[in-house]
Amino acid sequence: MSGLKHLTAAFSAAAPPAPARRPGARPPPAARTARREPGPSRLAYRLNRLWLTPFYRRLLRIGLPLLLVAAVTGLWLSDETRRANLTGGVAALVENIQSREAFMVRKMEIEGASPAVDRALRAMLPVNLPASSFDIELRDLRQAVERLDAIEKVEFRIRPGGILSAVVVEREPAILWRHARGLDLLDAQGHRVASVTSREVRRDLPLIAGEGAARHTGEALALIDAAGPILPRLRGLERVGERRWDVVLDRGQRIMLPTERPLPALRRALAMDREDALLARDVTVIDLRDPSRPVLRMGLAAQNTLRRAAGLPEIDADGNLIEPEEGGAKTAAAGNAARRGG
Repeated sequence: MSGLKHLTAAFSAAAPPAPARRPGARPPPAARTARREPGPSRLAYRLNRLWLTPFYRRLLRIGLPLLLVAAVTGLWLSDETRRANLTGGVAALVENIQSREAFMVRKMEIEGASPAVDRALRAMLPVNLPASSFDIELRDLRQAVERLDAIEKVEFRIRPGGILSAVVVEREPAILWRHARGLDLLDAQGHRVASVTSREVRRDLPLIAGEGAARHTGEALALIDAAGPILPRLRGLERVGERRWDVVLDRGQRIMLPTERPLPALRRALAMDREDALLARDVTVIDLRDPSRPVLRMGLAAQNTLRRAAGLPEIDADGNLIEPEEGGAKTAAAGNAARRGG
């Protein structure tokens, strides 16, 4: 330690003395260099924030390239010759693909159709065979065919080998409807199947008549099924006032049914016939419009029989009184008319 002190003293003695400084004088400060700010500039900051916005990022990444492509494409298509060449080339390419043998339809096969419906289906085909399957829109064709009255359902399918297959389900006629415009065949749901010119065309089908009867075909079929015992005498059902049914029998007899619950009323009339043979008598109308109060309307012969028994003058078919001197001849004529009706 004492040696270090001697060395320091010897070094201080060898060094020259510091220059004397005048009192009040200080050396000028050294010039400082400008320091660079570590953060980005204001413009760089704003551009960076703008780039982080999703809209501008999509605009620059997607919109700008698309705009350039659209501009180049529009410039190229501005020439009419180029446009015509492009359109013709695309059309030729499409025609070439659609006309290939794999897409051609050569013939049409129809299953489940009557001859008339078969001819109608072939006539409704939008193209002449052979044709490309691209020219046949199966959905539109099916909708057009199902608008035919005789067809309930149809399915189209293009099978291998260029075959257009059609499976048809036709409506089954269930009843014949007579109305002011003619005669129509109806199915069980009341949908029109076809028109006929005469009742003789389908004698096997029951007959209904009157406006609005087609909308109640199901009810009419139920009444016809319930009329089993009198079915051989049944002429048909008539819709009266578009609200109720009359059962029309031969010999001019009629069963008038109520608006509500007509089926139980018809069963009641049949029960009355089984017990008292009403329909075998000279009864023209069984009125059940008020089920709680049945009313019978007798024929002319039965009325005159009761009037003779009561000592009253007889009446003719128009309800006029017959003079006593003419009673015998007119009564005989009325009896003959009643027998002819029976």
